Amino acid sequence: MSAAARRLHLSQSALSQTIQALERELGVQLLVRSSTGVTTTEAGQMLLREGQALLAQHDRIVAAVTGLAAPGPGTLRVGVPLELPADLLPRVLAGLGDACPQSRVELRHASSSAQLAALRAEELDIALVRERPPEPDLDAVLAVEEALGVLLAEARARDLAREEGVRLAQLAGLDWVGFPRAESPAWYDEVTAILRSHGVTVPRRPPEADASLIAEVKFGAVRTGHAFALAPPGWTRPLPGGLSWHPLIGRPIVRRTWAVWPAEARRRDLAVLVAALDLTAPRL
Repeated sequence: MSAAARRLHLSQSALSQTIQALERELGVQLLVRSSTGVTTTEAGQMLLREGQALLAQHDRIVAAVTGLAAPGPGTLRVGVPLELPADLLPRVLAGLGDACPQSRVELRHASSSAQLAALRAEELDIALVRERPPEPDLDAVLAVEEALGVLLAEARARDLAREEGVRLAQLAGLDWVGFPRAESPAWYDEVTAILRSHGVTVPRRPPEADASLIAEVKFGAVRTGHAFALAPPGWTRPLPGGLSWHPLIGRPIVRRTWAVWPAEARRRDLAVLVAALDLTAPRL
């Protein structure tokens, strides 16, 4: 039940209530609940078989209808930011390959601002960006939510980190190794506002774009013990010697990645990719 609730983006209690309402509507018991788990009744098994058959028929209808359409472009151009969860793209692209074997995926790494500009110039088909654009001609779904932690020099971490992590206010007095505001203005403003609210000083001059893309620049600055960097769990593991990652207590900074595409798009491979991102991408 827990796994099913996560797959449907529901709480377990909401899913249980939905099933109970369905049982009342049908007048039969679908599940047998016990201390060791949940099993289906005979009626539940019948509903499962009939539901699977109905979904299979739906898929056949969609395949037949879309087969009559003129073939679309063979290349799906996907914009990708830095620091996505390592298993995200392989997982969703594997499903896309099964559903649309004729489509070829072209990945283009770029900042959020550059991706949105390319999307509007019709140079990308879908963008994975750190902020959701407000324009009505663009559609979006939340693909990833990540509670960011902090990279510290090990010597500094011995003074600041506890077993449960580091409090953001403890980083006051250290330099933030950030990213240029031009890369993602809304996300930059959100991060800097949270840092300032916890007493952390934000540099008046953000780093140059080229420097922010190089992990070694972050590592070198943090290793001095006078700076910190924000990073998701598991980023660039294993870390170089002398550095350690720690969660931020209370999860004060949550990074969201949105999948954005033109609202008027009617490509089946794009729809398959969006559905995969919406249903299977990791959340907090």
